[in-house]
Amino acid sequence: MSPPASAEPADVDWLSDEEQRVWRAFLALSRGMATAIDRQLTRDSSLSSSEYEVLVLLSESPTGVVRSRDLLHGLGWERSRLSHLLSRMARRGLLERLTCDTDARGLDVRLTAEGRRAIEAAAPGHLETVRAALIDQLAPEEMDALLSVAHKVLPRLRELGLA
Repeated sequence: MSPPASAEPADVDWLSDEEQRVWRAFLALSRGMATAIDRQLTRDSSLSSSEYEVLVLLSESPTGVVRSRDLLHGLGWERSRLSHLLSRMARRGLLERLTCDTDARGLDVRLTAEGRRAIEAAAPGHLETVRAALIDQLAPEEMDALLSVAHKVLPRLRELGLA
């Protein structure tokens, strides 16, 4: 970002032209992929991308049950966002919210048969979009570079208390 006319350039560590191009390209890519996934899921299934993310975590659990705090950690969301989404998904019959057997204050989330049918129906189109829009466009070394960036940036966001 270039300094505004009224700001003193020495007061802010402005991005260089190259850094600005990288940042803006990253934002455009992130938003573009999120939009593509949202549109595909809306078009081809009855799931939002947020619902899909929750169902993926539940369906990957051997028991189909995940503690809500583990979902929270896995998704990196705010507690209230997850709570509202779980309530909506429970009303739709995609999952059940249960008191945890080992901790009365805890909450277990269980995938229902309807939730499993929903994720199984949505997954092929979702994966086709991910592959066509991203995976098939990248050479193996580009995929390695993307993983390297993610493995550097995500822990740093946690260190900064931002994720």
